[in-house]
Amino acid sequence: MSSPADAPLETSPATRSEVFGWAMYDFANSSYTTVIITVCYAVVFPRLIVGDGPDYRMGNLLWSVALSISNLLVVFTLPFLGAVMDQVGRRKHFLLASTAITALATASLFFAGPGDVVLAMVLVVISAYGFALGESFIASFLPDLGAPEELGRISGMAWGLGYVGGLMSTAIVLFGLGPVELENMGRQRWIGPITAGWFVLAAVPTFLLLRDRAVPRGGLGAETLRAGVQQLVSTTKELSRYRDLATFLVSYLCAMAGLSIVVSFAFIYGDQVIHWSNSTKAGMFVVTQITATGGALGFGWLQPRLGDKPTYAITLLIWLLAVALIWGTPHVAELARAVSGADLGDEHVFLGVGAMAGLCIGATQSASRTLIALFSPADKVGEFFGLWGVFGKLAAVVGLLSLGALQSTFGLQNGVLVTGVFFLAALAILAGVDAERGRQAALRG
Repeated sequence: MSSPADAPLETSPATRSEVFGWAMYDFANSSYTTVIITVCYAVVFPRLIVGDGPDYRMGNLLWSVALSISNLLVVFTLPFLGAVMDQVGRRKHFLLASTAITALATASLFFAGPGDVVLAMVLVVISAYGFALGESFIASFLPDLGAPEELGRISGMAWGLGYVGGLMSTAIVLFGLGPVELENMGRQRWIGPITAGWFVLAAVPTFLLLRDRAVPRGGLGAETLRAGVQQLVSTTKELSRYRDLATFLVSYLCAMAGLSIVVSFAFIYGDQVIHWSNSTKAGMFVVTQITATGGALGFGWLQPRLGDKPTYAITLLIWLLAVALIWGTPHVAELARAVSGADLGDEHVFLGVGAMAGLCIGATQSASRTLIALFSPADKVGEFFGLWGVFGKLAAVVGLLSLGALQSTFGLQNGVLVTGVFFLAALAILAGVDAERGRQAALRG
């Protein structure tokens, strides 16, 4: 077993090809979030697997439960895995394992047909768990890829590339497999295998080009596992030293509670509340991917000029407006028809709101990823990005279960208002974060 003194320390700056390799993982894993969680399988599950129409309240609730179980698993395991990864190094090994878990479980969705509710839920839980681990593991490489002032641009570029991957992979499924109808279930089964295949193939450049600069402190054994636990306990006790990190994580939790609702229920909302046509559904998919790409790149460009915290705050303000318009889409459409005399349907207004919201889907997460990178001491990068992942997934549990419970009682349209409460809380808590003070605390270690 090598000692820290014997371990080679990679000090050469990251090359463009390495940055590209890192960004390609966003290109790869966006296929999972877009196809499975947002656009396609999120509609297939309540409509075809559970099939409790016409309002699909039980299907919606079970979808929330499945994603929440997965997120709880992340909450209970990711901090420990992050600490162990810091001890062992070899971050690419952890990333490879999470990728394999996600791909295998996603491909296995092929075997879940109408009525196979438990099987479908188990596979969604496992695949979403693997995805969440990989999301945290790949993020831990970010501090190695450039100077602090460059990280916002790099993160935004990768997130923008991710939306291109989401657009391309979902287009294959959405336009290639036909309508979400029981008679077409034979083709809809291929959603999982196609998504898994895209994920694996697109991630190949990451494993070929990305260098692992982590310094191993020991091999994977009982001693290392104990050291990981001790490191995690120590950091938890000392979190008060990283005051701005701790405050930001609470703000991030609230923001991600709201964002998880949007990502998981946007297309369900369009299907069940707006009653959009297939053409508008396809249009929403294309428009949001384009605006999300532009938003990630644009806000990434803005971050070094305006600052990381203000950029993050702007995205929260846009989200507040978007939530109000999502809830009020029927009223806004009615007002627009009265004023203009045009035959403007609810789905057209919803499409416009989706375009605006798309600007911040990636930008909010990209800006948060950059702030965590700046607030993380060099010897705790894996662990602190583990905390970032934990808070994000705990937020998803809170958000999804809140909406699941509210929509089952008050309906999906009124239940979605809880999203605005989460974004408002995130903005209020962010006021207590001093970005420069948090960066200095990380430098002191």
